Amino acid sequence: MVATHGKNIKIFAGNSHKKLAKDIAAKLHVPLGNSEVKVFSDGEVYVNINESVRGSEIFIIQSTCDPVNDNIMELLIMIDAFKRASAARITAVIPYFGYARQDRKAKARDPISAKLVADIITTAGADRVLTIDLHAPQIQGFFNIPVDHLLGVPLLANYFKAKYKDDIENVCIVSPDHGSVGRARQFAQKLKVPFAIVDKRRPKPNSCEVMSIIGDIKGKHCIMVDDMIDTAGTITAGASALMERGAIDVAAACTHGVLSGPAIQRLEESVIKEVVMLDTVPLKKSKMIDKFKVLSVAPICAEAITRIYGDIPVSPLYNETTDEKAQEALIPELEEK
Repeated sequence: MVATHGKNIKIFAGNSHKKLAKDIAAKLHVPLGNSEVKVFSDGEVYVNINESVRGSEIFIIQSTCDPVNDNIMELLIMIDAFKRASAARITAVIPYFGYARQDRKAKARDPISAKLVADIITTAGADRVLTIDLHAPQIQGFFNIPVDHLLGVPLLANYFKAKYKDDIENVCIVSPDHGSVGRARQFAQKLKVPFAIVDKRRPKPNSCEVMSIIGDIKGKHCIMVDDMIDTAGTITAGASALMERGAIDVAAACTHGVLSGPAIQRLEESVIKEVVMLDTVPLKKSKMIDKFKVLSVAPICAEAITRIYGDIPVSPLYNETTDEKAQEALIPELEEK
């Protein structure tokens, strides 16, 4: 592979998700870059880059998850450090993009924080962003630099396709709200099964009330699909409504397992049989329960990084018109349980 923009590829990690960074570096067969991201006694972040990066193609792995503001500052300072160290090109690899839910003015005098974060990442000196399942795809337009937006649906769909291969005709994909209909439709198309929608209302933030189910879920294995599970109120309320209306069982699938507040307790006590998520957000051992299944995004991130470095199209990783067999070849096989 010959790259015209940087003499070599280097992978560096912030503190938010070092395990994922190591997994990506291992898939690429390159060592993780030698750097330190620490905090002064007054809370200020400082970065030490302990190797030359002059003329190199730099990829910084940093999920902007909890603590969101600390992780964003780490990313910004790392970008600035590499820019000043004469890196040829800097790509911010942000598996989980914090503030993505603040993408519009829901009421008067609201900020649009996702746009602000996009601006400061660009201003810091990033040349490109690689991310996975933005809460609102139009956030790509908030950046004035290229954004490669990978999808979690192929990874999750491949898992359930293998899991239900002998009973796929009795599977139904369910969108937990109207906002996730597009994702549920893509998921259902990949499994070639029907989908349904949970009609809900949200009386206040992080709470919801199910009104009705649109679609036939009676006698079905229901898979609820969303981009993230945060406090788990929406997904657990929807699962209860599905079981009350005749579903055989309910599983949940998401790209980002944020799992804040009462999420773990709600999921553990819920009727949900299994929760499958990707490792875009690190899951602490204290939060791991038997219902959880975590799939790695390292293979697809490594493939995207290889394509960006080699100036090869990234679209085969997320383009719905791409040959399905070629796309699935990039996805790791289902682990034996």
